[in-house]
Amino acid sequence: MSCSLLHFCSFQDLGTVRDFLFPQVKEESSSGEKEHNWEDEDWGAWEDGELKEPREDRSTSNVPALSWLQDCVISLSPTNDLMVIARDQKAVFLVPKWKPNEKAKDEMQYCVTWSGILSVEEGECINSTICIPLASQKRSSTGRPDWTCIIVGFTSGYVRFYTENGVLLLAQLLNEDPVLQLKCRTYEIPRHPGVTEQHEELSILYPVALVTIDGFSLFQSLRACRNQVARAAASGAESVQPPPLTYKKWGLQDVDMIVDHASIGIMTLCPFDQLKTASVLGGFNATVKSSPPAMSEYVTVGSGPFAGFFYALEGSTQPLLSHVALAVASKLTSALFNAASGWLGWKSKHEEELVQKQKPKVEPATPLAVRFGIPDSRRRGENICLSPCNTLAAVTDDFGRITLLDVARGVAIRMWKGYRDAQVGWIQVLEDLHEREAEKSNFSPFRSPIGLRRVAQFLVIYAPRRGILEVWSTQQGPRVGAFNVGKYCRLLYPGYKIMGLNNVTSQGWQPQTFQICLIDPVDGNVKTVNVPFHLALSDKKSERAKDMHLLKRLTTLLKAKVSNPENMETEIKMHLLDIKYPAMKKQALEKMLASKNIPLSCLTNLIQALLDSLMNQDPESVDEGLLQFCLSQLKLLHLYTCVDKLNSKDLENGVAKTSDDLATLLRLEEREVVKIQTLLDNYRQGNTRSTVHFEEDKNYKLPIQMFLEYLEYEKEVVNVKKLSEDECVALGDFFFWKCLCGESSAEEVCHLLESAGARPQQFLTLLLSMWLFKEREILKNQDSIHYLHVTLSVLNQMKGAVDNSWDLQSVNPWWQQMRSVCAQSENVGAALLAALVGRSVAISATNSLVEKDVEVQISDGMTDSWEALSLDMEHWNLLLRQLEDCLILQTLLHSKGKKTSSTTCQHSEPLASISVKKLLEGGRGVVADGVAKWVFNLNLVPSILKQAHQPKALENAEEPMEGENNVLISEKYKELDLKRILELLQLAYERFPCSLESDALHAHCCWEYVVQWNKDPEEDRFLSVSVDHLKCIGNAHVQRGVAVMMWNTFIVKRLSAAAYLMDKVGKAPKDRLCRRASFRLTGTNSQDVGMSDTSMTSFLGSCSLLLQTLMEAEVSCDEMKEPSLDIEDTWSSVEGPTSIVDLALEQGHVHYPLVQHHYVLAVVMHGIMLFGMKSVKIFSLFDSKGKNAFFKELTSIQLLPSGEMDPNIVSLRQQFLMKLVSASVKELIKPPKTECTSEQQSHQEQKEDWSSVAVELSQNLQVDEDVIRRHYVCELYNHGIDHIGEEALLQVHDQEVLASQLLVLTGQRLAYALLHTQTKEGMELLARLPPVLCTWLKAMDPHDLQNTDVPIIATAKLVSKLIELLPENHGQYSLVLHLLEAVEAISSL
Repeated sequence: MSCSLLHFCSFQDLGTVRDFLFPQVKEESSSGEKEHNWEDEDWGAWEDGELKEPREDRSTSNVPALSWLQDCVISLSPTNDLMVIARDQKAVFLVPKWKPNEKAKDEMQYCVTWSGILSVEEGECINSTICIPLASQKRSSTGRPDWTCIIVGFTSGYVRFYTENGVLLLAQLLNEDPVLQLKCRTYEIPRHPGVTEQHEELSILYPVALVTIDGFSLFQSLRACRNQVARAAASGAESVQPPPLTYKKWGLQDVDMIVDHASIGIMTLCPFDQLKTASVLGGFNATVKSSPPAMSEYVTVGSGPFAGFFYALEGSTQPLLSHVALAVASKLTSALFNAASGWLGWKSKHEEELVQKQKPKVEPATPLAVRFGIPDSRRRGENICLSPCNTLAAVTDDFGRITLLDVARGVAIRMWKGYRDAQVGWIQVLEDLHEREAEKSNFSPFRSPIGLRRVAQFLVIYAPRRGILEVWSTQQGPRVGAFNVGKYCRLLYPGYKIMGLNNVTSQGWQPQTFQICLIDPVDGNVKTVNVPFHLALSDKKSERAKDMHLLKRLTTLLKAKVSNPENMETEIKMHLLDIKYPAMKKQALEKMLASKNIPLSCLTNLIQALLDSLMNQDPESVDEGLLQFCLSQLKLLHLYTCVDKLNSKDLENGVAKTSDDLATLLRLEEREVVKIQTLLDNYRQGNTRSTVHFEEDKNYKLPIQMFLEYLEYEKEVVNVKKLSEDECVALGDFFFWKCLCGESSAEEVCHLLESAGARPQQFLTLLLSMWLFKEREILKNQDSIHYLHVTLSVLNQMKGAVDNSWDLQSVNPWWQQMRSVCAQSENVGAALLAALVGRSVAISATNSLVEKDVEVQISDGMTDSWEALSLDMEHWNLLLRQLEDCLILQTLLHSKGKKTSSTTCQHSEPLASISVKKLLEGGRGVVADGVAKWVFNLNLVPSILKQAHQPKALENAEEPMEGENNVLISEKYKELDLKRILELLQLAYERFPCSLESDALHAHCCWEYVVQWNKDPEEDRFLSVSVDHLKCIGNAHVQRGVAVMMWNTFIVKRLSAAAYLMDKVGKAPKDRLCRRASFRLTGTNSQDVGMSDTSMTSFLGSCSLLLQTLMEAEVSCDEMKEPSLDIEDTWSSVEGPTSIVDLALEQGHVHYPLVQHHYVLAVVMHGIMLFGMKSVKIFSLFDSKGKNAFFKELTSIQLLPSGEMDPNIVSLRQQFLMKLVSASVKELIKPPKTECTSEQQSHQEQKEDWSSVAVELSQNLQVDEDVIRRHYVCELYNHGIDHIGEEALLQVHDQEVLASQLLVLTGQRLAYALLHTQTKEGMELLARLPPVLCTWLKAMDPHDLQNTDVPIIATAKLVSKLIELLPENHGQYSLVLHLLEAVEAISSL
């Protein structure tokens, strides 16, 4: 195991962060996009993922857009819960969240939580920032911080503290110079008992001063400020002064320039160092204290000196107290205080501004002179990074060097060259001693149950000029890792952990912190470095390091191309035997076994050599696990070699078996074999799925690597691992396929398995998996049945297959396993053949057992064995009947016509394959549901399903049935291979007489069509066919239940939305309104109409038919019994979801008047949409009771209108019905449609007699029926449809009133013929007419006529009809006689 660069996190959109901090780069990139035609890419959206740019071929203009991260101030919390990126006055806060990436896998991504401007003073900029996680005070905490504080240092000298949401907590001005650097030190458990315990602190570096804030004081103040800001934001309470900050301020002297610093902490000198220091400082006569003093050490880098060492004696100066400047005057609380200042008497705005402009008092610094340094007048230090154990520090300078300092001795111990602009960090790794858990009584991260754990420190160097990341072992160690990374990355090393812990609270805490990470702005990824401990050990002291080197060389050899296998075997053997650690040996052995470049013989020789070397060693020093692993792999290799040799032999195939041989082999009668062969032929003919099959390589064999991966050998037994279905098929193919093809000996294969200690049950599963998978090949080759019988017989005789103590009166577990596999298979044809063979072998095996005990049974008078045989065979016979049923059903479901409807094909879904287990677990209606989906896919009309139930259906298959929709049925006969479909349907009806009973099948078809319609309401034909299936249901109870379920589930919401839409617009809505309109219904969510105007018309017609069918079913329920739901004996143990028929029978009775009320509404809406009527408010036709009753549960009792209706409403209803009749008559005279859209219109709409519908509505709406009939007759004559008018005239009761109305219409016809044509003969005839008639004709207005081109003969018939209708004593009878004479005169012209 070597160093690795692991993906740590990523950015959701780093480009947007760059655009916020660098607006000028955004403008340049946008202009560049226009030049390079990159309009299709989106560079600014937060949600569009990572900004991906290629690393190569970048122009110089793109470099500033990539190197922007080098100019930012970046800080990342060590617990990875917050990152801050800042520049100038702006800052962006990011937090990690789990989000899906481009591959739809969840990964951690940094998302922006806050962005804005942090500067307060004019002209100040951000110089440094740090994220410090604060520990939780709760006892139940598991190591995660309570919250994270962001500390920002500005050029104005201010240090401000913020929450994760950008809320200012407090601000401190401890020095008026710019803040150069912020660093933090948190509590660490001492590694050794004598090591001085370091306290927490925050250090702030200024050009000539250093401020250190006590960690405990800072922790308490930050908590208090956060709580106070939260209270103020919630209630506007007055601020409470938090505890003051305790800090020390040192004035660093005798240094020309300071750039960076490191706070080493408190150190205590040993007696020798104490004497040396006293002699250097005080001379020969210096006095020495008895106990060494404690000192705080600080190291600075810069110039004059290059590195300076400062020591501050503890107790030499008193810590300063700073009054915390609360940031309660934030935006939220300031707004609250300013709003209330008028009535609370607070200070004016002018006074507040004066107070804010006054800077706080700055305490003077305590002088602290440099004790010594590393002088280098030309070198200037740029950055110092302290190691985790506070003993070493890495310093970078302007000469491109990295210097390693020993901070205790103050000397440089190592230097690296050629690292200009380098960034450094540290990684501390603990030794893993056998991965044992630490003792709870003596917890320490450095201790283990067997001694002190060693600690290794590695220096990480990032060289941006070269784009390389290196890992070096310290102090004088080699480079242990190197990675090629981008040239624009940033290396982040916090150097601290969680603040707020001590020697008590840290017990048991294991915080999830990282040590170092690398940000790549090109791909937006954040990576961390993983370094194993053993890399810190030298080659002379670490055998593991040597083993790692040998393992790497072995891996390289295995990947290389093999030119000389013998030399390769020798070299691999040498490396393998040189490895010392058993774990490494096993790892090398696993790599060899997984390699595809090593031949089988070479692999066997290598494992044998390793085994020999282990056997020659001292038994006590040999690793038992490695020894057993070698033995097991050799056993498996031997098994693979033997089976491969058997498969390579060429055996002569036997003679093809006839049906007689099959009958004997399967213990069946000849007719049963013929029947099964016919079923399999039909199944194979219909089971032609559109899948791609590649020709299999006959010479292909299972690779040894996969063989070893699938099997394991332990305790002298070969076990098959838990494999997927494809893996089982591959392994079964290797063992048994040659046997099933007659090319290998099944006896020899099973003998090999038995000698290897194989479990027959596992290999039975492999055999059946392969058999079922290769169904296509098996059905083509009849001989495979014989070979399966042989293989299964031999496998059954293996040791452990059948328990000798098995009781014949119980079910055999061996055969039960086989039956279970066949029942679960979706390849029903192969499963049926396997079950037939298994039954035959089971009979033979059971008979052999019975024959052994027959003498004992006869002597004892026992005959239970034959009953036991019948009991076990009953399971086989039941499974065979179930498989035959599944085979027939599967054949039906996979059958397709010669041509299917394109509309249905677009919506049809592939039918799922079935199995015995699926049918047993699918519930009572699973068969009917599958057939219903098949009916939908083929778009079969209900009459075809009826025809299949008739005994002579096949004889009349080519003759279309008389009755409903003959055109559609005849088209179906042409499109589909109807004869084959009817044969399969009839066969399925015979096998499933209960499940495919007519009512059950129509109920499921009805439900399937309405479900498909609900998915796409534009396909209005689906709903129409669904209602047709509903009408075909014979039992009224089932019919009513299905109708109620359709209404409640799919219809009522759309119908209500359509009703409210039509009432709102007052006419038939246009297509745009129908598609977009949505209404919020009472007690429900908003519902869209969601269909076009033409689809809505058909929908309303289907609704009216549905409600009409529901009313008829409700009436018939009283005269009919509920059906008894039976199930076939073969499927009596079925379990699962409730069927549609069961659910339908659970529905209660409906309230007939309420259904009729909705029926009237649906018919009214259908008429409005069909004829495009205008100026109709549908709800105005009903009173308040009727409106309130709409769209309520049909089973509920609602208060409906009763008694006399308001005359105004009756008048509106009469006007509507008359408009409806007029519109329907206009449709009669329109020419028939020849466009393709007319084919989609349902036959109900084309043939419906709307005059009869209007009369029916008049009965329900309390309108005089005779008025509607008279209006209908008048409209017919008005449009010149006299032949239909003569028939409709007979239904009018008050014919005298009708005659008066028709008399006016006759006068209008004559007036048009005589007065408006103005022919010479007409004028002469008009002069001869009686004056009374002439005056009456002139008063007529022929413009009211809809059809003026009516033959005079038709008018003469009308006048003759009027004479019959009017009594002789009628006032206009004489006028009719004059009309008769005039008509006769006109007809004689």
